[in-house]
Amino acid sequence: MVQLFHITSENCSRIVTENYSTSFSSAIRMLHKDLRTPIYNIYGFVRLADEIVDTFHQYDKPGLLQQFKKETYEAIDRGISLNPVLNSFQLTVNQYGIDGKLIDAFFHSMEMDLSRTAYDGEGYKEYIYGSAEVVGLMCLYVFCEGQKDMYQEQEAAARSLGAAFQKINFLRDIKADYNGLSRVYFPGCDFNNFTFGQKKEIEDDILNDFRQAYAGILRLPLKARFGVYVAYKYYMSLFNKIRKMQPGKVLEKRIRIRNYHKALIILRAGLKNQLRLI
Repeated sequence: MVQLFHITSENCSRIVTENYSTSFSSAIRMLHKDLRTPIYNIYGFVRLADEIVDTFHQYDKPGLLQQFKKETYEAIDRGISLNPVLNSFQLTVNQYGIDGKLIDAFFHSMEMDLSRTAYDGEGYKEYIYGSAEVVGLMCLYVFCEGQKDMYQEQEAAARSLGAAFQKINFLRDIKADYNGLSRVYFPGCDFNNFTFGQKKEIEDDILNDFRQAYAGILRLPLKARFGVYVAYKYYMSLFNKIRKMQPGKVLEKRIRIRNYHKALIILRAGLKNQLRLI
């Protein structure tokens, strides 16, 4: 039965998500059960593309990405793929009617990662949109479950949340991106002389994204709201930790949130949810 293959494919995307991101996996488990599988399917797809451009250094990365892109569109058109992660992704794209332009923009940003190591203001915005904001919008298609008016109302907030998450990832991963991949995403930054002023400017921009995103989270359907709020709180905790650090310290190691702190975030979020404060 083909349904068994679909279920197996979706299990593969869930495993990819759990292996690569314990934080996102925990947040996804806080969503209503109807929403978990499609969000795993989106994250699994995004993770595979990201792995191609970030870690497959001994292989033909442009060739692999181009093949992955081609197979993605073929999977969506055919309604099936022998690649389990792509098969699960096409199931979600076709079920929720996710706009193909979002997928186009995502691949464009992945292609930028193959050749660009520094960004001006416009390039930075373009990259953030394709690598992160569109992922938030794909998830929003799932959360809105076909309600087009709700999608349009929440579009700006979903983009802001995706942007905030990505910018925090950039701060968290400066050491790996700069030393390992020679990438500088933040325009005008010299990480050999990363100043308080530059760090604060980035942080103020992220705070603005978070403010816009939080207002949207409070308007999400109940089935999605708690899980998205938990992800928001994870990243806010990581961001607050980074804000307390000296600029030079951010360059020394990858900043993490300990597991006990993650558990505490879920506990506090659960209490607020029970009191209907979110």
